[in-house]
Amino acid sequence: MATAAEWLEGARPRTLPAAVAPVLVGTGAAAQLGEASIGRAALAAGVALALQVGVNYSNDYSDGIRGTDLERTGPLRLTGSGAARPEQVRTAAFAAFGVGALIGLGLVVVTGHWWLLAVGAVAILAAWSYTGGRSPYGYRGLGEVGVFVFFGLVAVLGTTYTQADRISWPAAAGAVGIGLLACALLMVNNVRDVPTDVLAGKRTLAVRIGEHRARELYAAFVVVPLLLGVACALVAPWSLLVLLLALPAALLVTTVRLGARGVLLRPVLAGTAALELAYGVLLGLGLAL
Repeated sequence: MATAAEWLEGARPRTLPAAVAPVLVGTGAAAQLGEASIGRAALAAGVALALQVGVNYSNDYSDGIRGTDLERTGPLRLTGSGAARPEQVRTAAFAAFGVGALIGLGLVVVTGHWWLLAVGAVAILAAWSYTGGRSPYGYRGLGEVGVFVFFGLVAVLGTTYTQADRISWPAAAGAVGIGLLACALLMVNNVRDVPTDVLAGKRTLAVRIGEHRARELYAAFVVVPLLLGVACALVAPWSLLVLLLALPAALLVTTVRLGARGVLLRPVLAGTAALELAYGVLLGLGLAL
């Protein structure tokens, strides 16, 4: 029987900044349009956090029953380690998805944009299908595509739209930037797991293109968002605040490009999550100001 601490670790709290950051940028973009709403931002954050926890438990369950997690250097996996029964982890995933759906329904009621229910349903289906189902797209090297679309474009632009009833090009630039940083978070995780994923037959993008190219792609995922933040300064000069992240970004990129692997990538994973959150704070603030 898993302890409360193990359930918390299984939820992978270090990935939660990937859920909050897009809401910060989306709200900042709405403020730049003069239409920010703290209440709607809080609902959007609730949806994003619930879906992030749901996808984490879903991955734990699906990878666990496939045997992908038998040998890991990353955080505890409840199913793979035997700390919890698979059906318990699956139930936790569905419960988190359910919470996200209820909060999302509240946001739809408040905004009156009922078509967003379809977007939410597709997002939940994508979260489950990443490693779940008969043909998970995460096992075919498409994980970064899903993360970019749903934790970048949909999360940021959806947040802006539910507050301002429209979107702007700074919102789109921020959405791309957040999406790429979310891809960086997934990429460094997959680079760390390349040896075990190869043995398990999990063909992530890092496995498909090889470690060297994956590490170079990680660098691009980290650098391009900073350039997009600078571009936003054309209409919101305070967006240049993102340049405060140049040094930590360079340190992360250097560590990955120099070939750190295994447990040595754990600080990079945490650092990338922190970088995404800081990017969300600084770009969101820069757009709002």
